[in-house]
Amino acid sequence: MQPRRQLLRLLLPVMLAALSVPPDAAILPKDSDEQYELTFWESIKDSNHVGDYEAYLNTYPNGRFSALAKARIARLKAAAPKTESKPEQKTETARPEAPKTEPPRTEKKPEAPRAEKKPEPPRPPARAETPPEKTPAAPAAAAAAAAAAPAAGNVKEIRDCPTCPVLVSLPPGSFTMGSASGDPSERPPRKVSIAQGFAIGKYEVTVAQWNTCVEAGACQRLTTADGPAAPVRDVSWEDAQQYLKWLSTLTGKSYRLPTEAEWEYAARAGNGSRYWWGEQMRPKMANCKDCGEPWRKEGPADAGSFAANAFGLHDMSGSVWEWVADCWNASHAGGPSDARARDAPNCRTRVIRGGSWRDGESYMTAATRFKYEGSVRQSQNGFRVVRSGE
Repeated sequence: MQPRRQLLRLLLPVMLAALSVPPDAAILPKDSDEQYELTFWESIKDSNHVGDYEAYLNTYPNGRFSALAKARIARLKAAAPKTESKPEQKTETARPEAPKTEPPRTEKKPEAPRAEKKPEPPRPPARAETPPEKTPAAPAAAAAAAAAAPAAGNVKEIRDCPTCPVLVSLPPGSFTMGSASGDPSERPPRKVSIAQGFAIGKYEVTVAQWNTCVEAGACQRLTTADGPAAPVRDVSWEDAQQYLKWLSTLTGKSYRLPTEAEWEYAARAGNGSRYWWGEQMRPKMANCKDCGEPWRKEGPADAGSFAANAFGLHDMSGSVWEWVADCWNASHAGGPSDARARDAPNCRTRVIRGGSWRDGESYMTAATRFKYEGSVRQSQNGFRVVRSGE
């Protein structure tokens, strides 16, 4: 056996040279088209959702994995019951009927409220209706990060209706957006000032919250195996606009997606390090495949299962990618120095932030950003809300 191993060692460089495979052939910049496609495929290749492969084909109709995606779709459709077929993407925002106002409730946990129905919506079980209010005990590093955020003491919680998302009111402030050492799409870092406070979801919008909107006839019904307290996912940017329009009509307040600057300000919570808790990845701080329990490859953990950052916000890293208001730009060059969104007429590609439970720890940094077609659903994409005028 020994001579054979030695022979293989000698032949391997020759074989690679003959195949013209450079040693770094697999290394692609994170912002290249090839890497976007590869990252997309890596994130869905083990999925059992037809919609994930349809989303891939919609984005990369002639992609390197298109034949495999078509084969997976055919196999999954053949194996799935007819009722499991994916709802058609709705591009037009349905106008919600004026729902009946419910008496305000002091208890808030955004376990999973969703569209409100004209008649008073059925009240889900206590556990399902309120995402875990009890934040898991944060490790020492998280506690230190929380203590370091100067504005954290000024935050307060708001809930505009019993089935509305719980909001955390953030004060004005400034921070350095982006990273000098990260991916090119995260550069150049720049100073951003948040002149006016805003309220942002303590959790991502949950399945139960989305379903409340569905019951009101204002949002698309989604097929999911996730529980009511899980973050809603497989929603497009356009789907999120339906929910925001319905929520604004319901409450009389102005709800929207956070701008990219607001999102990163909220995610950092006063901390300028790679992650909101420090420079190094630590177990159980984010819902990702390298980040510790609770984790399962089939879907994200319930909202609030991991420690909150210093602003009291959960799952800013991992869980599901979160849509923001901005149109995609390949870098931060030319971006505003305030909290405005970078938008463009007829924008098709939108920014998503924060990484998902299917991604590795390198996507958990506060500066990580990615792009996605705004009209396409993908099973890792969700969102959280912002209310203006705080």
